[in-house]
Amino acid sequence: MSTHPLASQHCQPRSGAEHALDRAAIEKLLPEVPGWTVTPDGKALVKDFRFHDFHRTLGFINAVGFMANHEDHHPDIEAGYGHCHLLWSTHDVGGLSLNDFICAARTEALIAR
Repeated sequence: MSTHPLASQHCQPRSGAEHALDRAAIEKLLPEVPGWTVTPDGKALVKDFRFHDFHRTLGFINAVGFMANHEDHHPDIEAGYGHCHLLWSTHDVGGLSLNDFICAARTEALIAR
């Protein structure tokens, strides 16, 4: 996949508020996933992706879906012709966990291919 430390990690089961990242941890990890932002409520990591056509958009969605299934951590996806909006959040912790940053980094590794 990638030699990036986050992208080489795998998601772990995380449930409960003790696995939610605090603001300081989020701010420390955010530079590791360039272009990703945190929603105003601090509970999700988001990024918009642009593609030349619908075929490439679907290819990207399928690649993300395959990776997400393998990691057992799934994003919210909104897509249309030439664009895809991904939102990673860990519902079981009520916000962001390390899993969201791992999957964002793995998503970036998919794009880099």
